[in-house]
Amino acid sequence: MIRVLIADDQELVRTGFRVILETEGDIEVVGEAETGQQAVRQAALLTPQVVLMDIRMPELDGLAATEQILRQRDPPTVVVLTTFDHNEYVYRALRAGAAGFLLKDAPSSRLVAAVRAAATGDSLIEPSITKRLVERFAEPMPTPGIPARLAQLTERELVVLRLITRGLSNAEIAAEMVVAETTVKTHVARILSKLALRDRVQAVVLAYETGFVARGGS
Repeated sequence: MIRVLIADDQELVRTGFRVILETEGDIEVVGEAETGQQAVRQAALLTPQVVLMDIRMPELDGLAATEQILRQRDPPTVVVLTTFDHNEYVYRALRAGAAGFLLKDAPSSRLVAAVRAAATGDSLIEPSITKRLVERFAEPMPTPGIPARLAQLTERELVVLRLITRGLSNAEIAAEMVVAETTVKTHVARILSKLALRDRVQAVVLAYETGFVARGGS
């Protein structure tokens, strides 16, 4: 079972998320929090695997709460949900350490997919968010050759990294490369370990920052 904590200051929103998630046989909502401080305490007490975190929360906003939760021992994965589709929130959420970012009006299937992806470390990066990362970090032209920061990656790992920047899941990368999904998971884990990165979002940002990929994915 995937253990989920829902943190949102609106009871109707929390109830809606709970109903959606608990219709799935592999997801259990272990708690709810209506303030950022409650979310931090509940995350430590209930040890969820995934926290759904609203940005605008009383007492402590969701981004500050995310930072505190991720400093806990064996922290959960945090997926930020908000009604605000602005770059400011996207960047603040990613800098705070969120592994995913979804709008509250996303289809219920997308919410469920985000929870499952976060629980397995295969964090969901919405195509619209990837586009913003490109616009924010990409160089106009890619750096010739392999950037020094990425030199320790093998050729196959570089291929996987390039596919990650396109927002592909492990399953989609496996299909693209015609390999087993477990092989992709191993490659992703090695990429993150070698580059000392927390998650796939950081890997995407690094790929653009170093000029490994540029606008248009070249």
